[in-house]
Amino acid sequence: MQVVTRLETYYFEKYILDVAIATLEKGISASKLATYQFLSPVDAWGFPKYPGKTAILPPDADLVAELKAFIQTNRSYLLEADSWLGTWIHPSSHYYYLDVTMSCENLEEARNKAIERSERGGRKIIALYNSLREETVYL
Repeated sequence: MQVVTRLETYYFEKYILDVAIATLEKGISASKLATYQFLSPVDAWGFPKYPGKTAILPPDADLVAELKAFIQTNRSYLLEADSWLGTWIHPSSHYYYLDVTMSCENLEEARNKAIERSERGGRKIIALYNSLREETVYL
């Protein structure tokens, strides 16, 4: 049983490093906690599913440690079928955003859901992102 625990720990640690590297290299990432798979570019608009749970971290934060803490705190939300671990670096402030992310294919639907979730979630969602188009729409 000890070998499985070590193997699981290894894969989790590798996943966290992969998320941190992708975030730093691309400024954004989306991945599935349950499978450790990254979302391929898709023509859909991503935004925080639970904006009140978003972690906003300064540029000098320990991204690896913060990812671990965020996952531990939000594990049940991140394991929901329509949820992803989303990371983003704000282009002007360079702050890290860690989110439980969801998406919609239609921009207007995504915008409306994001505004509704902002009002209910206690934090304003500032942007939607389309990974296939590499396009950000600010709200």
